[in-house]
Order: sequence, then structure tokens, then C-alpha cells
Amino acid sequence: MNRYRMRQPTTLMLYAGTMAVGVLIGAGIVSLPVNRSLHADNLDGVTSERVYRELSTEGSSLQEGSMLLAKIATLTTPSVVHIQSERRVQGRAKEEETGSGVILTSSKASGFFVVTNGHVIDRTPLESISIHLHDGRVLQPERVWSDAESDIAVLKIDGPNLTAAKWGDSRKIDIGHMVLAMGSPFGLSRSVTFGIISARGRRQLKLGKSEVINQDFLQTDAAINPGNSGGPLIDLQGRVIGINTAIASSSGGNEGIGFSIPSHLAQRVMDQLLELGVVPRAWIGVKLDENFDVKVATKLKLDRLHGAHVNEVFPNSPASRAGLQFDDVVLTFDGIDVQDHDHLINLVSLSPIGKQIRMTVWRGQKKIPLSIILADRSELRKTSEAPTKPNLGSPIRPMGLIVHPLNGDLAEQLGYQRTARGLLILRIDQESPLKSDLQVYDILEAVGRTPVASLDDLNSALDANSRNGSVILKIQRTAQPEARNQLVVWHR
Repeated sequence: MNRYRMRQPTTLMLYAGTMAVGVLIGAGIVSLPVNRSLHADNLDGVTSERVYRELSTEGSSLQEGSMLLAKIATLTTPSVVHIQSERRVQGRAKEEETGSGVILTSSKASGFFVVTNGHVIDRTPLESISIHLHDGRVLQPERVWSDAESDIAVLKIDGPNLTAAKWGDSRKIDIGHMVLAMGSPFGLSRSVTFGIISARGRRQLKLGKSEVINQDFLQTDAAINPGNSGGPLIDLQGRVIGINTAIASSSGGNEGIGFSIPSHLAQRVMDQLLELGVVPRAWIGVKLDENFDVKVATKLKLDRLHGAHVNEVFPNSPASRAGLQFDDVVLTFDGIDVQDHDHLINLVSLSPIGKQIRMTVWRGQKKIPLSIILADRSELRKTSEAPTKPNLGSPIRPMGLIVHPLNGDLAEQLGYQRTARGLLILRIDQESPLKSDLQVYDILEAVGRTPVASLDDLNSALDANSRNGSVILKIQRTAQPEARNQLVVWHR
């Protein structure tokens, strides 16, 4: 379970049951009689029996609501699974991860599939993943697809009498709508909690070490705890409108703030993984200002803080061809008001590649209309890897590295054999997925079994492995009195 840590401790003041009664009463749905009040200290046997008979025969909106929730739980429970994965972590013993998932179907492929969070099964071999069904059966997936940028994984399963849930439309869900969160918190399978949608469009969450760029979370107060990751968020029609993925917590447990990936995103990712094996994402070629604040907005003469501030426009990119400039603020994208840089990233990456988009930018205290044609994000490597400054290396953005071809002179200065060849690592970004495995002055010698001595070699090797979620890198590292080789696994 991803935990989005809060800086200040919080106290949970309202329980779902109390909230539900309050909402139902406030809306006039439940009417409680006041002329037949009872006190526990004056009930005799006859009165007790009468009250029991009344409770068993008289219906109420609250009882009907309770029956509806029970019906939804009965309908969806057979499709909710518990997932256990066991993986080896470099330099450590085996690590176990538990989570939840939901069985669904897709129009893009036949059969049954479990949708869960990518971090639940990340870096885990197929044979080390077990899927526990509601009836006690345990299955192993036949194949796994994963998309790190949305934290969605899809596992193909096969077996008799499987039951699939149905997708709902998260775009029709409003704040205040009631929902159920299902899964296996703390390994307790078939658990159901109740709450409401507290907010929509939550972004800018730091989800552990993951690089989730598509952030548009639903926020709910339905109890979500460790082990709920990957479980479904269900609406009152019994349909999946979210995949539970994280909690905001100062204690590590539920504090009434949970986050779910909306179904319109999760379903799209699932369908594209099954149809294409990857999730194509659009790209415009800019670096955005993550620290854009009121002070900067005021300096640019904006009426309020909104939009996405451009810090850099990459050469030979869609943005440069469209005329986007440094210090522009993107106000609208395809007719949608841009709230912040994460919002623009989400809008761009989920738009069709090749589509011509109209944008409005703020420049020189004026609104400027622009038109831009979106490119494939996978082409980012090829269009923006020219050295930013002479002799300072070339950025390899998917890896978060700046590298430079190694020659004999450089090799000797760094303690390598003069004949050593590869790409010298000059810088490792703070957000690089390899920052814990690589060091400055390491030599990248090979990707898989393919030697890489130039940028063209590296681009070709990365292209050849573009469909692989994990890639082996061969690294040489100086260790006096001699250099040594090691293998590193890059989880894309």
C-alpha cells in the first residue's frame, strides 16, 4: 500500500456508520418516530418481544439502504481477489507483498483478467505470484502486463466458474456519492468498508518511490488500509469506479483519506496493455515548473495562480515547432482550463498521439493562441538527447542519466583500462529509477547482451527492449586496485 504521509497527525472524528445515518436523516430519507421512544431500563419481556416483531416486519429507508449495501457486497465479492507476491530484492532477503485485485473482462482480449496496482506485483516472477479467490482456490497468472506511470497491472488468469465485475464510469461520480471499498486489508480477505467520495482530481501525491505521472485520483473516506492496494472502489450500482492505491496517513493505517485510480483511466490502461502491450502516451516536449507559485504568477501579471509554467522547451519537439517559449504559462489545453503542471501532464499524456490541439498560453501579459501536434512520448529519447552544453554529455531521459561516450584518455583518468568502452555516467537525476543502483563515473557497457559504446547503440538497445518491464544493465565500476563488473536491473 502506498502511503502519502501527512506532516501533522490527524484524528479520525467521524465514523462511516454515523455519517451514513446523518446523511440519510439530513436528506429526509430516514424518518425516525419520536412518539414511540423506548428506554432500556423499562423494557419488560412483553415489550421486548413486541419491539423485535416490529423490527422484523417494519421496513425503513435505513434498513433498505443496508440491504442495498449487502446486495452490492454479495454481487461483487466473488470478483475480488487477494494477491500475494514474493520477490528477491538486491542485497536483501526475499520480500513479500500482499494486495488486492478485481476480476474484469475487456473488449480487447478474451478471457478473465485481474486488475491491481503495479506496485503489488512489481519485480515479481510469474511463479511467485499467487491469486486467492473468494472460494479458497489459488491461481497463478498466465501473463502479466504493467504500466508504471499509472501504477496499473493486469494479470491473465484461467479457471472454471470465474466471476467478473463490471466497469463503471468514474466521470459520472460526484463528491458526496456513496461508495464501498473492497479488498484484503492486513490479509483479511473479503473485507468491505463504506464511505463517500470526498474529492476528485487529487494530484501531486508522492507515492513512495514510484513515478506515477497520471495522477487524477478519487479521494474517499471509506477505510483503506495496507493490503487494500489494487482492490476495487464500488458505486451503488455495484460497478467498479476506482482501483484503490494509496492512503494519506501519519500512522501507517487508515485515517479517513484514501485515493483510488479512477475507472476511466484504469480501464483505458487495461485495454491498451491487452491490445498493444504498452500504453502509448503523447508528449509535447517541455519541462514544467514544479515550484510555480503565487509569487511567480504575480510577477507574470496573472490574475491568480493557475496554469502550467514552462521552464524549458526541448529542441526539435512539438512544443518548439508550435512556438511555445520559456516562461509561457499554459492556460488551456484542448478547451480545458489547466489547473497546474500535473494537470497538464495528465491531459497531454492521455490525449491521442498525432492529434492537433489548440492551446492558450500567457505571454507578455496577453493570451496567445497556439496549435500543437502531439507526438509519441516514446520518441522523447530521439528528439531531445542532443547535449544541452558542449562536452557535458547527453541526457537519457527515461533512465534519468546524463552520459558521454568513453574513450581511452577518459578511461585512464578514471582508473579503467584504456581499452574499456561504454557510456560514462556523468550525472544521475534525483528522480532516476536507477539512482540507488548506479554511481557517477560508472560505465554502462551493455543493455541486456547488447554492447553500447555510443548514443546510437544505446538508443537501438532501448528500442529493442521497449516492451520489457525490466532490463538488465551491465555496469563497470572502479574499485581500486582494479575495476569490477556488476549487473543492475532497471525497472522501467
